[in-house]
Amino acid sequence: MIDVSAFHDALGIMFASAGSWGWIVPGLIIGLIFSAIPGISITMAMAIVLPMSLYMDFFPAIVFLTSVYTGAGFGGSVPAILMNIPGTPSSFATTFDGFAMSQKGLHNEALGHALFASTICGIFGYVLLLLLIEPLADIVLRIGPLEMFAVAIWGMLLLGSLGSTYISRGLLAAAFGVLLGTVGMNTAGFTRGTLGIPVLLDGISPIPAMIGLLAAGQLLGLAGRDYIIDADGAREVSIRRILAGCWGTLKYPGVLLRGSIIGVVIGAVPGVGSSIGNLIAYAETKRTAKDSATFGTGNPKGVIAAESAVASGEGGSMATMLALGIPGGGATAILIAAFMMHNIVPGPGLIQSQKPMVYAIILNNMVQATVLLAVGVAFIYVAANVVKVRTRYVLPSVLVVATLGTYAVTGEIAGPITLFIFALLGFALSRYEYPIPAVVVGILLGRMLETEFLRSYQISGGDPLYLFQRPGAVAIVGVMVASLGMTAWSKRKQRRAEAAEEAALLRQLEQDKVPAPPRASALKG
Repeated sequence: MIDVSAFHDALGIMFASAGSWGWIVPGLIIGLIFSAIPGISITMAMAIVLPMSLYMDFFPAIVFLTSVYTGAGFGGSVPAILMNIPGTPSSFATTFDGFAMSQKGLHNEALGHALFASTICGIFGYVLLLLLIEPLADIVLRIGPLEMFAVAIWGMLLLGSLGSTYISRGLLAAAFGVLLGTVGMNTAGFTRGTLGIPVLLDGISPIPAMIGLLAAGQLLGLAGRDYIIDADGAREVSIRRILAGCWGTLKYPGVLLRGSIIGVVIGAVPGVGSSIGNLIAYAETKRTAKDSATFGTGNPKGVIAAESAVASGEGGSMATMLALGIPGGGATAILIAAFMMHNIVPGPGLIQSQKPMVYAIILNNMVQATVLLAVGVAFIYVAANVVKVRTRYVLPSVLVVATLGTYAVTGEIAGPITLFIFALLGFALSRYEYPIPAVVVGILLGRMLETEFLRSYQISGGDPLYLFQRPGAVAIVGVMVASLGMTAWSKRKQRRAEAAEEAALLRQLEQDKVPAPPRASALKG
């Protein structure tokens, strides 16, 4: 729980360093701009501005860097919603319903939903961090390879909700994605699928691959249009409608709460990151929704679930960094470097000796999430005007920026080459109706799945009963099984309801002596 004395001292630190608050807005803007460019990751944005923090005092430096982190958490959703191209891997699930809303002319509302979910759940995640930082650190220490493997399996089970009309094609796409994700040298020293190319020893870079897969079919599809959104009236950018989308987010408190909890828990696990958390939050929201059939066609709950997990995941990653000194991902690794540049080592010692400073950092992150609402609305208003630009200008610009971004990620020509190859692959998959999201999830989880399985096997000596010695893993497996059972039951119930409704309609038509319409099953056939 909160140490009241340390909390009071933290408020003193914040108000004594009121000048450091001036770094919040510049940090948010930098994070928003960098993450909205496909291929430029949060880690890269923070690495670029890290040298600036060397000339600041400790607290202003951390305020500036965490502001970049907060802004970047939302910025990737803007191209995801407007162009179906996630700015960062964390925005992947946002594309499922966000872009569909844009195509209906609801891009203002979709961006408003994403922004408000990021704000509310970002604050919620940091409140949980403030309350639970010490016990959460103890829980994270107990997470081992088997629990991580169970989380990866859970992520793979999401493929069922991201599949195509044809189940077999969805499974093949998933298997193909895992195969691509395990290219290179594994932790046991075995090398697979490199074709003798040295750059593949470290595996396929996921960011160029993901942009290539997702951008190819979409950009080719947009090439036949004059604008991203066809209807003239639907291309309006309206502050009023963006704010209406923000306010409308409050209609879904259950979605916000579920996404926040999933985001905090997954974000706290080192090496997993919000790119997995937003997929799990999206799939769980779809599984439990009564209107699950509308997900992927522009359901606002899909956008809110994905963005809520990304925002709250920042709090989880910060918990791991502050309490244990372990980076939850690349961005928090940059933060640890900033701490050490000022001769401060994060971890249990920091919490014991400088708890007021830790509280001040967390409280300032809440302020950042609040300021993001105002800065984000202004950023959306400017960025959303891309829908008014002709595609003949937008598409070449996006391709050039994406190519430069992938080069920046890898630091060599392998990035653009990977982008080009996976663009062709994405076009082929789209052409033959194989689900691209399944391939992307496989790439993201393939290496993690294999690595954690190997570690679990080595620790257990191959004993399958080792699972029952790890209550955390048993709990995760139990949740997965229950989730699958509930999903199967709800789908069966839905099929029965549809059959009963169709039978009642046929009886009514017979009574009215009206020719019966073709059966739904015949239409599908």
